[in-house]
Amino acid sequence: MTVGAPFASPLYFPLRRWLGQLPPHPDGPALAALAERHPIVTANGRRIRFVPPRSDGLAYECRIWESGEVETRPDNWHDWFNALVWLTFPRTKIAVSARHVQAMAPTGAVRGSERDALTHFDECGIAVFSVQPELLDLLRAFQWKALFVERRAEVERAMRFVVFGHATYERLLNPFRGLTAKAVLHAVDASWLGLPAEEQIAAVDAILAADLTSGRYTRPRDFQPLPLLGIPGVTPDNADPAYYDDTWQFRPGRQATKRAA
Repeated sequence: MTVGAPFASPLYFPLRRWLGQLPPHPDGPALAALAERHPIVTANGRRIRFVPPRSDGLAYECRIWESGEVETRPDNWHDWFNALVWLTFPRTKIAVSARHVQAMAPTGAVRGSERDALTHFDECGIAVFSVQPELLDLLRAFQWKALFVERRAEVERAMRFVVFGHATYERLLNPFRGLTAKAVLHAVDASWLGLPAEEQIAAVDAILAADLTSGRYTRPRDFQPLPLLGIPGVTPDNADPAYYDDTWQFRPGRQATKRAA
């Protein structure tokens, strides 16, 4: 199947392997069949299955850890993308699930900042890779015009933006001004950019799983805000340098990030 609208955005590239095998809308039976052909097993030996929501009161994360069941609402874009992210980044999703359960153990129902951080990245995370570390420094400093206008050709050649968050994939169906993701940043060598697509995605999965297992990210503010519509090619509007004059969307300095949460 040819992948086209509604998945035309270049940010859908991590999911293209699966999108080409599925109808262009949430389809539970097709998804279940795909998951059956590509099994995922958690660290404690549970096979991941996408099941309808349960009403027994068991917490979502605990259900995944105890039984491998991922509650998935039928005909629901949000949950459908969540399942595709499981297929694309299984090691990272397993790490997120395990950290949630670990963080829940001492506090029970009390939700702390680490679980908030995990949820933010699970919903809205993106990984940014660059063979030129100075480009990552510009992103950290919110130097949007310097990055996306003055050094645009270098961004296109030397950087990769890999969406992880399933809520972000859902919102890319109808992207809006101010759509922002929570980023982790990594410098890589040039050989990394030359990897075949599936190998590159597997490498991203390993990197993100290690990131989230490390305990490095314990607060939502530990992630770097990234306005997605500034990435070259995501919207034709950003081909005009004046697009980045919108300081509501491309705020200088440390900006509020509720727009992606």
